[in-house]
Amino acid sequence: MPILHSYYQDVYRCPIVRLDGYSAQHGLSTGILAYLDFGGATGSSKDGLAETMLAFATERGTLQPGMPVVEASSGSFGAALAVSCATTGHPCILVVPSNLPIAQRKRLQDLGAHIIACSSSGRRAMERVAEDTAKRYGGYYTHYFSNDDNPEYHRRVTGPQIYKNAGDAIDAIVIGVGSGGTITGVAEYIKAWNSMVRIVAVEPAECAAISGGFIGQHGISGIGPGFVPENYNPYVVDTVLTVTTADAERAAREVLFFDGVPACTSAGATLAAAVQLLGMGKAKRPLCVFAGRHIYG
Repeated sequence: MPILHSYYQDVYRCPIVRLDGYSAQHGLSTGILAYLDFGGATGSSKDGLAETMLAFATERGTLQPGMPVVEASSGSFGAALAVSCATTGHPCILVVPSNLPIAQRKRLQDLGAHIIACSSSGRRAMERVAEDTAKRYGGYYTHYFSNDDNPEYHRRVTGPQIYKNAGDAIDAIVIGVGSGGTITGVAEYIKAWNSMVRIVAVEPAECAAISGGFIGQHGISGIGPGFVPENYNPYVVDTVLTVTTADAERAAREVLFFDGVPACTSAGATLAAAVQLLGMGKAKRPLCVFAGRHIYG
């Protein structure tokens, strides 16, 4: 094993594994593959994304040394951004809803983030506060739901890794949609090399904005924001599937028990969707992107 210059070098090297235990449990004739994109400090795919988005902004000169970084996020991207800012010497300011649980707010603060509570939990209201905050403090607003640096990361990293390591072994890629960056970046890269690979978007059945369904509360953290993000490119998506919170949670538990993979609920959603896809006869060799791990203990 070589000595690395940075832990982020290892974060970018995500393994692809066969989920033979889960596949056998469900009587599948072919095994499902999973791209495990959760090796970073906060346990989600956002670790590499946040670090790279800051690097892109620094290269362009829009992010100067010591400049505050602002985002409207109380979830996985906010946590990853706080860590990336700490390691690169930037103050991190996160705009969060005022009703955010105290424990979640404390976790973000423990990671080094400064918190601004927004009276409205609506995305647009929080984005306005974030934009105003960045102007007030001379900061850089990452705006990751509509910033092309988000899908660009996946065009440069996630898509190429999947194609290089599993290109001939898969005929579909199943991805949960949160900010839209992963599915857009991966799909645009993969389709450029092999247009026959089916790209499958996954969203909660209880909050199906992409497929034009009901918008409500759900329990699948990391996907289903309740609107179609600007980063989402529908022209490279072949199929949209919905998964209930209960089915996502069940799949996450099963892949832990049968394959030892600590998948988070959104990863479970992609797995449940892959089973749907196989049952529909629209794929024979799917790969799921697992964008986060569940932390036990």
